Amino acid sequence: MPARIQPTVRQVRLGTELRRLREAAGLSSRNAAGLLGVNPAQMSQFEAGNAGINEERVRRLAAHYACTDRELIEALVGMATDRSRGWWEDYRGVLPPVFLDLAELEHHATFIEEISTAHVPGLFQTEEYARAVITYWRPELPESEVKPRVEHRMRRKAVLARCPYEVVLHEPVLRTRVADRRVARDQLDSLLAQSEAHNVTVRLIPFDVDGFAGASAELLYAGGRVPALDTAQRDTPQGPAFMDAASQLRSMRTLFRKVEGVSLDPVRSRDYIHRLTKEL
Repeated sequence: MPARIQPTVRQVRLGTELRRLREAAGLSSRNAAGLLGVNPAQMSQFEAGNAGINEERVRRLAAHYACTDRELIEALVGMATDRSRGWWEDYRGVLPPVFLDLAELEHHATFIEEISTAHVPGLFQTEEYARAVITYWRPELPESEVKPRVEHRMRRKAVLARCPYEVVLHEPVLRTRVADRRVARDQLDSLLAQSEAHNVTVRLIPFDVDGFAGASAELLYAGGRVPALDTAQRDTPQGPAFMDAASQLRSMRTLFRKVEGVSLDPVRSRDYIHRLTKEL
């Protein structure tokens, strides 16, 4: 099988987890290659996500690595054998790969937690709000590139039909008019309506709350099939970064709980948002 030209974040993650299991077992890449009857170069391709690996090989490696976490093994097998084509593949070659990786991450998430201090999160954005944000940050984009970005963002919302989603918003998110007063009002109305879904929790941090210094605390945290497969995503000066090291995940979970702890409860948050809507 030829090497993948550009593996997805999910494919890379599978390889990373296999490497972590090997290293925990104290085996070299050459040792592991011998266990599968492949050459070291092929083993490196598996662990880099540049080549697919079948179920039988995943299970053999787990056995040789003395991994006893059955749920983790089954989750890795699921990642290795998943050949489904998600809706985001319609945009391959149209949008940058990170757009597809984010949609795939959300699709497979067992829960999503998010902190937003700049804009209404993409999963909540109306079409007009999304267009205003995209064209503000990338004014040079022609309509032929703006349109698929907006469409992709709208299609991501499908995850809200089944995935538990909790978001903490800082008040500036709701007061910033990325377009005009009408678009801002429509966005707040939409946010209020979405907040009433049984699997959606919206919390707000007002300007005057004590104990919040996280104006740069933007975070998206996606739960995996097992906790070891959780993923955090944050924006950096170099672009979106996906984090999955155990220490990083612990830090991001701590950050979310700290921010959540100073936010208003969902009922008071909705009341606050409703008052802001009336001000518009």
